Order: sequence, then C-alpha cells, then structure tokens
Amino acid sequence: MSYALALANPGSDIDKYLSQVYSIPVLTREEELELTQEFYETEDVKVAHKLVISHLRFVVHIAKSYAGYGLPLADVIQEGNVGLLKAVKKFDPEKGVRLVSFAVHWIRAEIHEFILKNWRIVKIATTKAQRKLFFNLRSKKKNTGWLTDEEAKKIAKDLDVSVKEVMHMENRLNSNDAAFDLSSDDEDDEKAFSPSQYIEDNSFNPELIAEQDNYEKVNHGAFLRENQTLISVLRTSLRTRC
Repeated sequence: MSYALALANPGSDIDKYLSQVYSIPVLTREEELELTQEFYETEDVKVAHKLVISHLRFVVHIAKSYAGYGLPLADVIQEGNVGLLKAVKKFDPEKGVRLVSFAVHWIRAEIHEFILKNWRIVKIATTKAQRKLFFNLRSKKKNTGWLTDEEAKKIAKDLDVSVKEVMHMENRLNSNDAAFDLSSDDEDDEKAFSPSQYIEDNSFNPELIAEQDNYEKVNHGAFLRENQTLISVLRTSLRTRC
C-alpha cells in the first residue's frame, strides 16, 4: 500500500481504499509499545507513518458510525485520519493504555467538527443538551420510524434531558429545517461548538477492538496549535511516498 493513500481522500475509489486499509496487519501490543515509545522519544516521522497506517482501519470503523448524517464516507474518513494524526503526536506510551483507546476521542472530535461545519444548523443544536441529542439520537433509536413514548423516555433518561427536548430534536432531524450544505462557511458555527463538549456516538464501541480507558482529555485548542506542524509534515511526506 502506498503511503500517499494513508491520508488521501479515498474519493470515488472508496472500495479499493477500504480493501487496502483492511489488508494492513494490526500491531501487536508489543509492536505498538515499541513504536510509540520510539516516536515519543525521537518524533521520527517514519515511525509516525507506521503507527498511522496500522490504525487506519479503526478510523473507518468510527467513520461508518456517522453514516446517518448524510456526508460522504470518504470525507468523514479523511477527517478522522486527521484526528488520528493528532492522537499519534500527543500519545504518551507511559500511561499504559493502547493508542486506539486514546485516539478515539481525537478521531471523533475531528469528525464532529466536520459534521457541524457542513450542516446548515437552523437552531438545531444551540445548547449543550441539543448537541447531546444531535450526536446520539440516531444511535439510540431502536428503529428507523418515529420514537414511541417509552423510547423517548428512555433516551431522555440516558442523556439527562427532558422528553420534550428529545421529541423536539426528533422533529427537527426529520424535517427540512436541518438542510445539508457542504458549502457553508459560517464562521459562527466554528466558534459555537467545541468538539470536547460532544457526547460519543455509542454505535461504535472501542471495547470491541481495544480495552476501554479513562485517559484524561486535554485542551482541544492548545492541542491543535501544538500539532499543526506535525500534520503538515506528515501530509507532505505521505504525498511524496509510494
């Protein structure tokens, strides 16, 4: 597999991309520990390449769980790959957890930001409670039809919101008020939502691929600034490798 494929947008050849990604062996715990320790000490970009490539399948798993938002899977994967890069840069192997467990938060953060920037949100997620519902309602529904009273009550309890808020959000998501708009460049949308506030979409459970951890989340804004250089270097390097 070419290194250029790692962060390239899969585009129309998504099937080939997925096939290649799933053909890459998953690192053993020992291999991962060796590589993460080496990168932590040396910041060798070649080592980062190996870590990124071997974890692309997990980005795909997570990206697929956001299919209900109407965005092209290739674009969601691309954003998730950026989150993976940031996680590789920030990961501390001395904490005793697997890289995938730590990376889940950062992969989701990039995907969430991408979703919010590409939906024209008409008062659909302006409060913390509404953001919870926006990113969790689909995964918690038992069917594709309208919620029953019992389902609405259970979701409200699980998310610590009112039944009225659940029903209101379902109406908004099923109406034309939430129009999809890839060209939206509304700067206010970017400022209004912080990925660290988002609740996980539980349709993907990292326990299925790695042990769960309670790794502490770090400040998102500072993290982005710190890792911008690595992302640029990796992207440039990956584009020039075959």
